Amino acid sequence: MSIIIVPMVIFYFIWITFIYYRNRRTVDKSLKCIVNSLSNRGAIAASDDVDVRALIVTAHPDDECMFFAPTIIRLVELNATVRLLCLSAGNYYNQGTQRKKELLNSCALLGIPASHVTILDQKELPDDPSAEWRISLISSLIRKHVRSHSSNMVLTFDGRGVSGHANHTAIHEAVSHLASTGQVTDDCCLLSLDTVGLFRKYLSFLELPVSWLWPSALCCVTGPRGYAIAKAAMFCHVTQILWFRHLYIFFSRYMFINTFQMLPRGPRNLKIY
Repeated sequence: MSIIIVPMVIFYFIWITFIYYRNRRTVDKSLKCIVNSLSNRGAIAASDDVDVRALIVTAHPDDECMFFAPTIIRLVELNATVRLLCLSAGNYYNQGTQRKKELLNSCALLGIPASHVTILDQKELPDDPSAEWRISLISSLIRKHVRSHSSNMVLTFDGRGVSGHANHTAIHEAVSHLASTGQVTDDCCLLSLDTVGLFRKYLSFLELPVSWLWPSALCCVTGPRGYAIAKAAMFCHVTQILWFRHLYIFFSRYMFINTFQMLPRGPRNLKIY
């Protein structure tokens, strides 16, 4: 049996290595195609530069490294302008002041300067999974931020919010509303982070071949150095490092891999309140 298993394991790791380096070469081309297709300029040569101005929209401090670290790290490596809009201070356990500081420290490690980080602390948007965030308010805040900084790429959660948190899914509904009503310019692409099943979620980097084969608009993968940065960023959130977070850091594919889908534009039946 080992005669069969050992070569299969070796082949699998070689395949993962191949996919990783291929992604390193192609992710910038994917970004260029996305940005230029929306700006009606069509695909451009790989050598041409594209000014990517990305806005990551999260619900709580620690979302940025827990779910979006591979993307942020890769965008920073590609000299994109990356901004973060966090819609709450994470004050569920009255730790909001400390968690703001933790978020700034995490972003500094990920490559986002403090001047590019906006942390909101509004009573209408409490850190509370039982609270119903108003979609119209979130939409307005995101639209204002996009216009203020001329962002041409918005990345946030999908309809399942990775963890199913109600605050995550509310952001997705708000961005979907912006897409359906044309409240952001056509040259701003809206991308949602894929929620994967529980088994895939905790396969760590071993999940990479599945993500590579799975259709997506954008796939960002980080290697050992990027993982070390993501891990260090996670440990900036000292108030959140409970025993199960250590398991998440080690096993979650979101520490290594992000895949995104483009949000469709055009009329949709959405509940806006």
